[in-house]
Amino acid sequence: MSKKINKKEKSILNEKSHSFLKNYLNNPSPTGFESEGQKMWLNYIKPYIDTHFVDTYGTVVGVINPTAPYKVVIEAHADEISWFVHYITKDGFVYLRRNGGSDHQIAPSKRVNIHTDKGIVKAIFGWPAIHVRDAAKEETPTLKNIFLDLGCKSDKEVEELGVHVGCVVTYEDEFMVLNNRYYVGRALDNRIGGFMIAEVARLLKEDKTKLPFGLYIVNAVQEEVGLNGATMIAHRIKPNVAIVTDVCHDTQTPMMNKISSGDLACGKGPVLSYGPAVQNNLLKLIIDAAQKNKIPFQRQAASRVTGTDTDAFAYSNDGVASALISLPLRYMHTTVESVHKQDVEDVIKLILASLKDIKNNHDFRYLR
Repeated sequence: MSKKINKKEKSILNEKSHSFLKNYLNNPSPTGFESEGQKMWLNYIKPYIDTHFVDTYGTVVGVINPTAPYKVVIEAHADEISWFVHYITKDGFVYLRRNGGSDHQIAPSKRVNIHTDKGIVKAIFGWPAIHVRDAAKEETPTLKNIFLDLGCKSDKEVEELGVHVGCVVTYEDEFMVLNNRYYVGRALDNRIGGFMIAEVARLLKEDKTKLPFGLYIVNAVQEEVGLNGATMIAHRIKPNVAIVTDVCHDTQTPMMNKISSGDLACGKGPVLSYGPAVQNNLLKLIIDAAQKNKIPFQRQAASRVTGTDTDAFAYSNDGVASALISLPLRYMHTTVESVHKQDVEDVIKLILASLKDIKNNHDFRYLR
């Protein structure tokens, strides 16, 4: 279901959108410590919503038309993978534990920020030089041998900087645009989703779209460690419908296996999932919206679970009609996650088109 992209088509994003995107992606939002990013996101969407609330663990929900009995959620997750300080050696080196699915193989030579009560402490992942390694017994990076160097001589010096067991560590890498085609950075999984649902709120406001249902724009915490934020907020909102957006794997780069991961490509549009958690009537509505509005899309099979917050919403309460709109992404859980700019716009357009189709069917019976 692809179409040729009209290169002269006017972007739905504006200068303010791009400024927010850059600042939001550069701001750290590690799992369990998402508050600063959540404040930034809420400040951006406030002009476009009627009210908002924040739950106990930091999931932020902007609401349009809050008194309506029928409730529709659009959702993304806010947290990024990171590390925890786990052990400080007597000579001042630091070993780590994962916070989410952090990739140990990309760690050596990376620069990081350690978040402490005294502020950011800079550190690096050290690694022995190629000159001194035994090629016959080459060690690969593992959690047992990767370590942080803070430039300290002792554990006491590390502690004087404010670093202690439990401090969270994030990579320093920041946002960039590659060949005027790809947005690149750490944590596009899935703050790019938070950006896209925020843009949906902006466009609804600017287009003066009136909704006959309550729209709950949810930026959930703790997806990377078990869909926890979505699980909690689904029970609080008790929605009738949930449209979740997350990322999926582009499989066009070297070392990717299309047989196991599907044939999906950046630049060919949003990806729609088939699976038990995806409600068939809602999926059909989204496909129809894409086709009517000439929005390109791709398909993937999710098997038992989608592995996203879709699962948490679908099986909450008495069952919530849920669907997943994914954004193809290259190099997931690295510091150079990459998404195609046109795909970002098309996901926003598809969510908007789907909401408008729900709007035009006031009895909502087709979602049952």
